[in-house]
Amino acid sequence: MIHYRMLESPLGTLLLAASEQGLCGLYFDQHRHFKGPQGWLLSDDQPHLQRAAAHLNEYFDGRRKIFDLPLDLKGTPFQRKVWEQLSRVPYGATASYLEHARAAGAGHAVRAVGTAIGRNPVSIIVPCHRIVAGDGALTGYAGGLERKRYLLAFESAMPEAKAA
Repeated sequence: MIHYRMLESPLGTLLLAASEQGLCGLYFDQHRHFKGPQGWLLSDDQPHLQRAAAHLNEYFDGRRKIFDLPLDLKGTPFQRKVWEQLSRVPYGATASYLEHARAAGAGHAVRAVGTAIGRNPVSIIVPCHRIVAGDGALTGYAGGLERKRYLLAFESAMPEAKAA
């Protein structure tokens, strides 16, 4: 059973979803790859959802740089490998799609890596917003480029981020 709750954030309302194993979704309004909570149970007291909400509130308050949450990510082995590597891009930093593909051991498959990044089910928590084009341009974000721009500016403005 998937439980979900809503969370207000500077980026609008977020929908958080969790299974018994961990957080399995974080979606924005009008998220490109999300069809809605079909058959899910609305629940504010599910422990993984409560913890994720607390972490996100701390993040947006500037008090959290690293998320320490149990995740239950559904995807292919390739997608999970790409998503795992995303968590290694430090707070306040960016990497290009090519750099990320190489770090994930798939330097020959930059487009496939980009597609996997675009299917990341837990935006912000698994920081896909930190991946940019080789020339630094902002490209692709399932929550919209304005949100990606906001997150990158937010993280780069934090003094601790520059030392990370």
